[in-house]
Amino acid sequence: MNFFSKDTKTALQAKEYAQWIAFAPMVFQATRALRDFEILSAVHQSGKKGITIEDVCEKLKFPYYGARVLMEAGLGIGLLIVNDDKYTLTKTGYVILTDQLTRVNLDFSHDVCYEGLFALDKSILNGKPEGLKVFGTWKTVYEALAHLNPQVQKSWFAFDHYYSDDSFPEVLPHVYKNKPKKLLDIGGNTGKWAIASTKHDADVHVTIMDLPGQTDMAKKNIDALGLSNRVDFYQTNILDESLPFPKGFDAIWMSQFLDCFSDSEIISILTRCNKALNDNGSVYILEPFWDNQRFEAAAFSLQMTSLYFTAIANGNSQMYNSSIFIKLVEKSGFVVDEIIPGVGVSHTLLKCRKK
Repeated sequence: MNFFSKDTKTALQAKEYAQWIAFAPMVFQATRALRDFEILSAVHQSGKKGITIEDVCEKLKFPYYGARVLMEAGLGIGLLIVNDDKYTLTKTGYVILTDQLTRVNLDFSHDVCYEGLFALDKSILNGKPEGLKVFGTWKTVYEALAHLNPQVQKSWFAFDHYYSDDSFPEVLPHVYKNKPKKLLDIGGNTGKWAIASTKHDADVHVTIMDLPGQTDMAKKNIDALGLSNRVDFYQTNILDESLPFPKGFDAIWMSQFLDCFSDSEIISILTRCNKALNDNGSVYILEPFWDNQRFEAAAFSLQMTSLYFTAIANGNSQMYNSSIFIKLVEKSGFVVDEIIPGVGVSHTLLKCRKK
């Protein structure tokens, strides 16, 4: 990966791109409105013959002025083209309309991040998620998750699960190759990894360790599947260093979890993992490192997601560069035994053992 080592734009291209940045909020909200008001869908259904603004209004029972300003904005954004007053969809417009990755990212940006990012500058200066105040008086988004309104919850979990769930089938054989009997799932969220584990290995017993709100949600899902005899729950605040981790595990699993913490907090968590793990056990860490991406758009998406952590999630974490992250692992008393890149959409699996 070497996407960010050269400035490739001409002076004119740089100025044009700067205008895109200056008007980025308008671009985003117009795109979302064109999608959610079904204007892009109406244009798509017209096929190559295209459709006029008037026909869109008649089809959707939509105000003419609103359709006109949005569709004209869609031209500049690159979602639509127009010939003889008839609009047709571009390739980018089709992606916005149909691509699940794009939908998940856009909904997350709007429902979870958009309002709170107004406080990004204050968050950076104060080291706190000042934008989280739009949802209430919470210290971190993780404490707030179980209490957020359903639409925000839906977009948050859709974003979180989209990036991790596709990775699980690929990494399960790596984690269970040595047949661990007891696995600690730290940051187990809604229980998806625990459920996948019990289906993959009939002998494993999983303990989900997370905040009370998350373990309560996971327990409902586990109980509904009749897996309560194979999954335990350990409620704790992992940031409270006075609270001990349970011990005696053959493996510890963390998926998209450690990126939720600062450098010093990662070292603290991993140091306590060291004590919770049996001598011959392994820690498996699944993370989307921005420098391990095949495509520049993927690296960009992860770098922008870091700003969500800054303004909304907790004020001090990010999507990490792998070299920085591995140094934190080594400072915690572990050695990275194996690095498996290219997992799922954007992930890398680290297998770690005690020094």
